[in-house]
Amino acid sequence: MASARLATCVASCDNAGVKHFAVAAVVLAAAMATPTMGPAVAAPVPTKSLNLYAGTKPATAAMGTVTEHTLRTQDGLQRTYRLFVPAGIPGRAPLLLALHGGLGSGVQFETNSGFDGLATANGFIVAYPDGVTRFADGTGGARTWNGGKCCGPAVTRNVDDVAFLRAVVKDVAKAQSIDRSRVYAIGHSNGGIMALRLACEASDVFAAVGAQSASLETTGCAPRRPVSAMQIHGTADTNVPISGGKGSGIANFSFAPPRKAAQTLAVADGCRARAAKTRDAANRDLVLSNWRSCPRGISVEFLAVEGAGHAWMGQPSTSPLADDYMGTPYMKLDSSRALWAFLAAHPRA
Repeated sequence: MASARLATCVASCDNAGVKHFAVAAVVLAAAMATPTMGPAVAAPVPTKSLNLYAGTKPATAAMGTVTEHTLRTQDGLQRTYRLFVPAGIPGRAPLLLALHGGLGSGVQFETNSGFDGLATANGFIVAYPDGVTRFADGTGGARTWNGGKCCGPAVTRNVDDVAFLRAVVKDVAKAQSIDRSRVYAIGHSNGGIMALRLACEASDVFAAVGAQSASLETTGCAPRRPVSAMQIHGTADTNVPISGGKGSGIANFSFAPPRKAAQTLAVADGCRARAAKTRDAANRDLVLSNWRSCPRGISVEFLAVEGAGHAWMGQPSTSPLADDYMGTPYMKLDSSRALWAFLAAHPRA
């Protein structure tokens, strides 16, 4: 049609008319040659077995000794932690610091996490430190950790929890034979925020960290040396929303997007900037993001659990009150074992 009109114009129009129709013909031809683009479609996530418990044994009945410890920190506070040492550990053993969530305690997380039974089966020592309350003597009230911007009394009192947790490792090492290349931290919620802060500020002590239902709330992250990290987060978590923002919990805090923690640590570690995603063939609720091409022996992972909430996964809740604050636990993944399997596979390089 345009070519016919252009031929007619060549015979009867002036130069301006010829140019006008020539341009129209080119535009029309281009439009006809270019297909209409629809909305972008995300590439399907590859599926394979994630084998999240690889290299570990399931928890057994806890067998060992439990002791209570007190130490005075450099900021003048008297702090406490609980220690579980499995029976019959040969030689130097790995040490795990298990950090309770806000409002919790070392005793509560010992019960809720099942780490004592896992430690008995797999031969590692567990310390359960206590956060601080708003009172000077540390008694009464909700216990929290100073994870940077969050949470509660630990932040308002500007408590140096990084120094405290370093001191716990030193204190345990005085009486127990621990493997310094296999010192780890795992935390839940506010305790997970604290574990992620340790990755940024105490990588000389902790070879790897794990966190469930947590975000990174420090103003900067510059590990002295690369440190491995694994996060687990439920897509239905409203206390710490997976997309970030105001949580539904009593912390009354707007959280950074949890995945940003893994991205930040991956960059700080020198890993590839983009993560590869894989869906678990055995449980399609699980989608693992893995940052590759990290320095030798280092890995950063983020496991999204579709439909899971804030409660510690794979373990029954400790009380109806816990259900009120955190929801029903997701039981098709054992966070304790999955995080321990990751940490155990990443000693100090």
